[in-house]
Amino acid sequence: MEKNSGRYFMEKTMHKNMGVSDQQRHLPQPPLSWAAEPVNQRVELPNPESLGIAPVDIHMLITQRSSLRDYADQPLSLAELSHLLWCTQGVKVTYDQQMTLRTVPSAGARHALETVLLINRVDGLEPGLYRYMALDHHLEVISTLRDIAGRLAAACFSQRFIMQSAVTFLWVAMPYRMTWRYQERGYRYLHLDAGHVCQNLYLAAEAIGAGVCAVAAFDDDELNSLLCLDSEEAFVIYLAAVGKKVGE
Repeated sequence: MEKNSGRYFMEKTMHKNMGVSDQQRHLPQPPLSWAAEPVNQRVELPNPESLGIAPVDIHMLITQRSSLRDYADQPLSLAELSHLLWCTQGVKVTYDQQMTLRTVPSAGARHALETVLLINRVDGLEPGLYRYMALDHHLEVISTLRDIAGRLAAACFSQRFIMQSAVTFLWVAMPYRMTWRYQERGYRYLHLDAGHVCQNLYLAAEAIGAGVCAVAAFDDDELNSLLCLDSEEAFVIYLAAVGKKVGE
């Protein structure tokens, strides 16, 4: 890696180096969400409120929160998965297809992340890759190939707990959704947004007796290729494995 490349990135994305954005040029904004694929099987998710989680002490959740790599064999229920998705990317309000307000903060409410799920053990779902369609709160099946979990773990430098998770969240950054307004500085905000989303996942998982381990070590090209992403338009920015705690 080129020495000082990180410092170079920070320098070049300072406000003083910004020009005129595509928003200021009155160019059309990118879509709020990736488009549904009519050929993909659709999976309806339960209302997140149907889980009926008892009130929790936020101080206790923050105190208990830690990264967990050993998971029980117990699957997540579909309602629990719905809860986790709602807490990490749930859409509260949509304003005329121009903006969404969600359960996590995002720079300028751009919400330039999409969620892909590696499902290993969730009741009612066949193992495989799924896309979360946040605007309608449902899933679309991407792939149910038998070796998909192993291939994904291999792309994460063989971190085997990914294969043992009930579900692994993969957050995909859609850079133009952010840079349309903020230009190259938007790449900074993509990373900040990923942190917001992942912390919500940690806390939401604690509330249902599950644990999380965030993953930032992965082969970018391998993982993007596995998800059939054009890295100029979309790329994996962060992952997190989730599973029930042993003994819960």
